[in-house]
Amino acid sequence: MPIRLASGMNRIGTETAFAVLARAKALEAQGKSVVHMQIGEPDFDTPAHIVQAAQEALASGWTHYGPAQGDPELRAAISNYIGSTRGAQYTPEQVLVTPGGKPVMFFAMLALLQPGDEAIYPDPGFPIYRSMIEFTGATAVPAVLREENDFRLDTEELRGLVTERTRLIIINTPGNPCGNALTREDIEAVAEVALQHDLVVLADEIYAELLYEGEHVSIASLPGMAERTILLDGFSKTFAMTGWRMGYGLIPQELIGPMTTLMVNSASCTNVAAQRAGIAALTGPWDEVRSFKDAFARRRELLIAGLNDIPGISCVDPKGAFYAFPKVGSFGLRSDDFANRLLDEFGVATVSGTSFGDAGEGYIRLSYATSEENISEALVRIRAATEAFAG
Repeated sequence: MPIRLASGMNRIGTETAFAVLARAKALEAQGKSVVHMQIGEPDFDTPAHIVQAAQEALASGWTHYGPAQGDPELRAAISNYIGSTRGAQYTPEQVLVTPGGKPVMFFAMLALLQPGDEAIYPDPGFPIYRSMIEFTGATAVPAVLREENDFRLDTEELRGLVTERTRLIIINTPGNPCGNALTREDIEAVAEVALQHDLVVLADEIYAELLYEGEHVSIASLPGMAERTILLDGFSKTFAMTGWRMGYGLIPQELIGPMTTLMVNSASCTNVAAQRAGIAALTGPWDEVRSFKDAFARRRELLIAGLNDIPGISCVDPKGAFYAFPKVGSFGLRSDDFANRLLDEFGVATVSGTSFGDAGEGYIRLSYATSEENISEALVRIRAATEAFAG
């Protein structure tokens, strides 16, 4: 007899970049050369002083359960960091430390959404937003991001998407997959909508330290918004700590209890030695971390110039994160087909734009969190691919 799955499993999605990584590794095992531009992961090692802090923690006995909400010293460091860099005032008691950033999304949606509710999310956007909304039984309402608007949120359209069933608005700035960044005016307009309709905002700011143009404005810093904003951040992208699985949320007082209860019911607590490393990351020297951003900026310039030099491809300048989202729809191929052929025939691993939502058709995502040598080689292969596709 087949095992009967819960109906929610029919609504849950995935993150395609990991599937592409598996395919690329399989091709490499067969002897094929592959340039990896599919995963949003810094190629740098975690700074040595952070690693040392974890080693010392392990040697000192930080190997037991810790508080479900997180190490009090780390929560204080996070509160201070966000207050000083984003102008958003949350107490350490409003910080929840999680194994990666995704649990903050998951817990927020489990705590807020149920069948009959609606949540607005960016499309193209991080695929887990839609996946988790639909898993709860709520309706996922896409706010389409368009190239002609630099993939920024259309705030006038946002106003029209809100109904009496709307409970949550998700924003991501700088954004994945487009590298877009919302302006102060955009953020103020979202805040106005949230306040007018008594909505909660999930502000994904995981790439806040990787903004190359303009200013980062946290919606939680605006009047009345910290009380209704779940601010998501973490250590993976800024400090090259993806494998450490360290994220956190700064959470309104009314929600911190329910979301901590969900943490107790799922992971119990985040790795306590990793949390000691998190303290070192936030309070220690930032010189090496700043050098990561400088390298990403150089890679960004190389990749965007190279893509725009290839006939049939165009790419807007991403303002932040480490992704390019070029338009490739002029070759008569759907995004999935373009990305699949680019990997199978030319050895460049990318992600189809449709992996990030229906509005991603005609685009692919490339991560420039890789070396300049790899980017240059990828550009050579992409040019060869487009010549073959056009012929």
